[in-house]
Amino acid sequence: MKPTQAGLQRAAKMLRSGGVLAFPTDTVYGLGASFDDELAQKRVYQIKGRPVGMPLILMVAAESQLDGLVHVDSRAEALMRKWWPGPLTLILHSRNGGTLGVRIPGHKVALGLLRHSGPLMTTSANLHGREPAMNAEEAAALSGVMAVVDGGPALGGMASTVLDLTGPEPHVLREGAITTPELLGPPPSHAG
Repeated sequence: MKPTQAGLQRAAKMLRSGGVLAFPTDTVYGLGASFDDELAQKRVYQIKGRPVGMPLILMVAAESQLDGLVHVDSRAEALMRKWWPGPLTLILHSRNGGTLGVRIPGHKVALGLLRHSGPLMTTSANLHGREPAMNAEEAAALSGVMAVVDGGPALGGMASTVLDLTGPEPHVLREGAITTPELLGPPPSHAG
């Protein structure tokens, strides 16, 4: 499926009707299901062979789409301003208990899709434990994907960095496209 206006509208309609789609992001190709469709999200886990305890990431086109979903404090706000859109996933406190990873991708096709579809629950397009899909052909090889939005090769090749902001100190859960020193600054020097 081409990332034209008509293609993105068709893709959004498929997502709203329970489909799981693959699409390019600024890092790798991702799988997406509608934020409010638990059945479609279960299909993402089945397609990927992903352990159920591993949460999906909420991807949005704009910070305003997070209203009512997560608590955004000044620390999160500052990181969003500096790194979004981009390869940073922030773990925040969810409004209905627990935590939720959130991200705005820096890819025009992903942003176009998210503007049409609304928030998506996402993960990388690959079988669990394997390398993520880097193009539409690799993403289309996953059994159960309803359609692939072909935005050419993924640019990043490295997953997003995941930063947990739910504790007193920010904690990097997965170093990805943004290194820990870039994100949090250099480690303190030890005198001695």
